[in-house]
Amino acid sequence: MEERRLGLWEKYLTLWVALCITAGTALGRAFPQVSDILAKLEVANISIPIAICMFAMIYPIMVQISFEEIKKAVLSPKPIALTLFANWVVKPFTMALFAWLFLSVIFDSFLTPRQIQDYQGGLILLGVAPCTAMVLVWSYLARGNMGHTLVMTAINSLAMVVLYAPLAMFLLGISGIQVPWETIALSVAIYIGTPLVVGYLTRSQVIKRKGMEWFKTRLVPPLGKLSIIALLITLIVLFTFQGYLIIELPAIIGMISVGIFVNILVVFGATYIAARVMKLTYEDAAPVAIIAGSNHFEVAIAVATTLFGVTSGAALATVVGVLTEVPFMLILVQLCKVTKGTFRRKNNL
Repeated sequence: MEERRLGLWEKYLTLWVALCITAGTALGRAFPQVSDILAKLEVANISIPIAICMFAMIYPIMVQISFEEIKKAVLSPKPIALTLFANWVVKPFTMALFAWLFLSVIFDSFLTPRQIQDYQGGLILLGVAPCTAMVLVWSYLARGNMGHTLVMTAINSLAMVVLYAPLAMFLLGISGIQVPWETIALSVAIYIGTPLVVGYLTRSQVIKRKGMEWFKTRLVPPLGKLSIIALLITLIVLFTFQGYLIIELPAIIGMISVGIFVNILVVFGATYIAARVMKLTYEDAAPVAIIAGSNHFEVAIAVATTLFGVTSGAALATVVGVLTEVPFMLILVQLCKVTKGTFRRKNNL
């Protein structure tokens, strides 16, 4: 992809994110009926308002991905292999480890045995569900290879159908866990399939009628702004109907968040270093590590509510995953940008 310059929205993104989180939390607190209405607008545990915002985030990015990038990504096995290893061999087990360490050891005096058990269960379900399509946004912001990001996200979604239930049953010690087929299929269709098709049609038709130069100079810049604005609107929506938890249960949210954050950093760091050792370019290493750190919270929420109930501690823990996704992943994006110079250039050994 072409080198992307930082505009006003990207340059001060951390500030906009903080303002949107504050605005969403305040809105949900001042008008609780709004959060109740938003919470009811869902299909298969996928929020309709958030799905619309996600499409607005991902579609502009899909428009900028050429099929040549996708073909090259499919023919590059090392990033794909590292992604699968990090997401299915490493992350579920490190999440289980840190869930036990922080909830059963470090914070055990502040929690009841039932809370510990429920929160650990929720974190494990979160750790077994790798990456959502939002990694396309994080990789875009980190200047990663979008072809690789798309391919690896799609492969992870397929792998989840086969591996999610066995790993969850093994780590939780519970039999009969059902794969949330509807949630996985719908999320892939909404977050990947539809934006990809519409983005491809937009790209091909615009280039055909207006030319590549017009596409790059006149269409791509406003689309980049649209993606960032959609991300900020998503934050407001998320924190409008979930952010009240920060005010009502700050200590609990904090204790759960620590385990999530440490696991993200450890898995991200290990994968990033492994990519460096494997001599991947920065453009490939960044999305591999970012995908390793991300979680598919819709799937985790669906399974948690089915197994333990909507009001359970496990369901609460997966919701914390939703609230922490954007702030935590933005930290990873910044880490990638700061360390970009330590990797070899894309076209040079």
